[in-house]
Amino acid sequence: MTPRDSAPGRLAIVRREWFLAVGIATSVIFEIWPEALFRGIANPLWLTVLLVWLFAVVLGCALGVVRHAECLSERLGEPFGTLVLTLSITAIEVMSISAVMLHSDNNPTLVRDTLFSVVMIVLGGMVGTSLLLGAIRHREQTFNLQGANAYLGVIVPLAIFSLVLPNVTTSTAGPTLSLTQQIMVGGMAAACFATFLLIQTSRHRAYFAQPESEDLLSEVEGHKPPLLPHLLLLLAFMSPVVFLVEQLARPIDYIIETLNGPQIVGGIVMAVLVATPEAIGGVKAALRNRLQQSVNIFLGSVLATIGLTVPVMLIFSAVAGLELTLGLSAEDMVLLGTMLAVCVITFSSGRTHLLQGVVHILIFLAFLVLAFEG
Repeated sequence: MTPRDSAPGRLAIVRREWFLAVGIATSVIFEIWPEALFRGIANPLWLTVLLVWLFAVVLGCALGVVRHAECLSERLGEPFGTLVLTLSITAIEVMSISAVMLHSDNNPTLVRDTLFSVVMIVLGGMVGTSLLLGAIRHREQTFNLQGANAYLGVIVPLAIFSLVLPNVTTSTAGPTLSLTQQIMVGGMAAACFATFLLIQTSRHRAYFAQPESEDLLSEVEGHKPPLLPHLLLLLAFMSPVVFLVEQLARPIDYIIETLNGPQIVGGIVMAVLVATPEAIGGVKAALRNRLQQSVNIFLGSVLATIGLTVPVMLIFSAVAGLELTLGLSAEDMVLLGTMLAVCVITFSSGRTHLLQGVVHILIFLAFLVLAFEG
């Protein structure tokens, strides 16, 4: 290929990846002039501008990560493709939480609030939207029952041990865990996630594949996108996300600490940032009548969030000397238990319909109301 031939290709790449420049420019601005930018944070208008600016750039860069993860997934095929997507988003989540916890005063409930918000937003709002829109277009949809059961068989105990168990232990004061209990919960989460990966990627891959996956695989093999460019761009988009989330923590902390906003606001913002990119892919898959792909994305996201975030954050908090409060409040435990029970019922027959989507969405709306009026 001559330089003249390659020039249009480079220009197309620049046009396609233009938002990376936005993320880098925003990062440079906040690195050089942080105090000047945050000096007027008490002004409601400027506070809103900062929130919208940072949130939009972080979300745009996160969408770039997902876009390149999806290109890698085309190259790798299912279930490895969905696995790359969920692990990429979970990496953003872990690094973002760590950055925020190191930036601000110790926020012991941030991990708990983020985990709980991810579970409720994904299993409630996103699953509900996919089921509802899929049912409107296709009436009934099918998925692999064994795969869904495998996901839920790990999600339910890990969610209970991580978010409910700390409320009933007596070895420490408050909804926290002792060092031994942290090792137990973290080890359980890591072991369950590792075992799940074993069955998902080798022994029982068919549990998580579309019935027409063989046809899709042959199509992918005909045109495989290159691995290295997409991997490098994925990492490039991830860098501004981690830095700018730390900057986003400052207006969020101001809302919580100075304006007496709900403590869970930080967790909800984190959850929306990491879950929105996956929501787009999951809803699109449901509209294409490929509900199994939606199940892999959404349940895989929740599993990766609990199975990876919990042990990593337990280790991080121990090394950094930070306190973690993991136990949920009474009303949040009711919401969590209801959401998990409804998911078990929804994914127990291998077919979904309109009513199930409505129920999931209503529980999600109850979560939002109680988050601000609990």
